[in-house]
Amino acid sequence: MFLLRNNDKPHALTATFAPYPLEETVGGHNRLNFVPTRRADYLAHTDARQTLPWRVVIVSEKDTQLADNDMAQRLAPACRLTDTSWIIPGKVAWDWWNACNLTGVDFKAGINTPTYKAYIDFAAENHLEYIIIDEGWSSPENLLDVNPEIDLEALIAYGNQKNVGIILWSSWRNAIKDTDNTFKHYSKLGIKGFKIDFFDRDDQPVIRSMYELAQKAADNHLVLDYHGIKPGGIQRAYPNILNFEGVKGLENAKWEPIVNGQPLHDFPRYDVSAPFLRMLAGPMDYTPGAMINATRSAFRAVYDRPMSQGTRVHQMAMYTLFESSLQMLADSPNKYRKEQECTDFIAKVPTVFDETVALDGKVGEYISLARCKDGIWYVGAMTDWTPRQCTIDLSFLSEGEYEAEIFADGINADREATDYRKEIRTVKANDKLNIEMAPGGGWTARITPKK
Repeated sequence: MFLLRNNDKPHALTATFAPYPLEETVGGHNRLNFVPTRRADYLAHTDARQTLPWRVVIVSEKDTQLADNDMAQRLAPACRLTDTSWIIPGKVAWDWWNACNLTGVDFKAGINTPTYKAYIDFAAENHLEYIIIDEGWSSPENLLDVNPEIDLEALIAYGNQKNVGIILWSSWRNAIKDTDNTFKHYSKLGIKGFKIDFFDRDDQPVIRSMYELAQKAADNHLVLDYHGIKPGGIQRAYPNILNFEGVKGLENAKWEPIVNGQPLHDFPRYDVSAPFLRMLAGPMDYTPGAMINATRSAFRAVYDRPMSQGTRVHQMAMYTLFESSLQMLADSPNKYRKEQECTDFIAKVPTVFDETVALDGKVGEYISLARCKDGIWYVGAMTDWTPRQCTIDLSFLSEGEYEAEIFADGINADREATDYRKEIRTVKANDKLNIEMAPGGGWTARITPKK
């Protein structure tokens, strides 16, 4: 179900749905999808025994009650897998956003074997669980036809040596071709999963195929990242689906238009809206981690050398704030190595947590949130383009002393968005930390019990 603004009734919303497709043709971006050319005047083929989806309105007294709300998870279908022990969440070194930009190497970087060995090296150095090989590793029409520049078996063996798994990209149209043989083949080779992209619609046949793909992937012990579509409870039925897009994420910075000297899309404002709204439905593949960071006036869209709006610490805080069981490091390995202090912090942030506490925030203005994993607390805060002073109340901590590793916006981050400062300090549960965030800024900390 979609909700549309009703121009005739400014305080009303109108529900609309995707009608059932009757005819379709190959089309869309790079002809990657089936595009409906004729639709029915009904929504679905169903029967009286079929469970229909929930429609829920959540009314909260405080915005923070939306930021740690799990209503969608509670109402989702029960898990349909008897064995989930093989499902491994984690972080991913990703090639596409940074355009495979590598420097200081003795080969031509691109979609080829030495490039992905370099990504595996970087992932292993920083204890990342996966790399993704994005579009271009196979022919546009056949996932079993591998690009001759890529020795996939050699890469899998190299990754196994370094304890780094490989996830492959696919369009939805290719993924539904001969799925059984494709998934069985790549699972036997040692591939760990697929990122499935360009669904581009969510009518009944597409939603049904999401369930079918998830089951077949689980049968072959493959994890999934459903790109180009939003979550809707399926992630509880099939926890091998680790992530979804359905978000205007960092990739959009590669082509963001500049209008009257300002970017058209206000990323920082969006970044402090999504945790309250989009994340209600489930995890989101925002793909954070830009190491080239820009103020609002300095930002430009550069496709092959992209940057982010807002500060370095704004990006770093996303690893705690954004729910994502399969979380990307979107920038180039070279940039992360040059910023190893920041990379070390990002690499330590888990992708699944035991507890979440929403601390403070207002939709579209700012947010602060704490998450706990194995007794270690991770705290993140972000603001829109308004500089802010906020208080981080540490009363969520247990008794005793903790060591806080803190990253904050530098004193000049309002002019040079990469500016940050790091601090190590002792904290307790009765402490209240007064923090300052630059325009488009952030603050983040890793809080560990002292022994």
